[in-house]
Amino acid sequence: MGGESGPPVASSPPVGRAARDLELLHAHVAGDPDAFTELFHRHRDRLWAVALRTLGDREEAADALQDALLSAHRAAARFRGDSAVTTWLHRIVVNACLDRIRRRQAHPTVPLPDGIRDTDGATGGVEPAAPVQDHDTALVVRQALATLPIEQRAALILVDVQGYPVAEVAVILGVAEGTVKSRCARGRARLATLLGHLRQRPAPPGPQSTGPTPPGDPDVPVVTRGNPRPPEGVGSGSGRARRDANQEDA
Repeated sequence: MGGESGPPVASSPPVGRAARDLELLHAHVAGDPDAFTELFHRHRDRLWAVALRTLGDREEAADALQDALLSAHRAAARFRGDSAVTTWLHRIVVNACLDRIRRRQAHPTVPLPDGIRDTDGATGGVEPAAPVQDHDTALVVRQALATLPIEQRAALILVDVQGYPVAEVAVILGVAEGTVKSRCARGRARLATLLGHLRQRPAPPGPQSTGPTPPGDPDVPVVTRGNPRPPEGVGSGSGRARRDANQEDA
């Protein structure tokens, strides 16, 4: 009964993917130098796919994912447990991507086609999930997505491209489920106008690959051991992103 200053010790370790995620996060906060690396590797492919499709540029996506992971690494002690750890990670990644899009809109540049950079050793090339014979279509779709307001783009990518439930996307974006549905509907209507000509194109021959981004992508940043900075002064920009997310598109 009374007198205990902390939670009881579990008689057996927690089971399940969500429980293991939480276990790893707690271990990281407690000082385990390898726990956050394992946590990242468990969700690496999906986080990378969200960043890549949101930004449409491999180098930008890699930088945004690195920023997000550093923010999560530092802010882990403040995780309140009001959502799954994977949802928390996705929220930080999406906010990092949206921050980059806003900065890019404030200081526009002229990107090279398909996100390819002209520096030696830089990332680039065809998105791994796109079949070679359907690369032109994939490029047109990415360009159409890039024209959407960022709130609509984020909702569409998470719901329609990545297949997340609307309820989970609402938590990731920090808005109501109805707002997610509204943004998706508006985004789909705009894409239908932009991509209507693709309905007239015959399907390319041969098998089609729609699988996720293969593991081991060299563009995904690695997580090093140890806490790179003290937890004070976390600047993930998530608060601003949540405030912006509540503003509906015209």
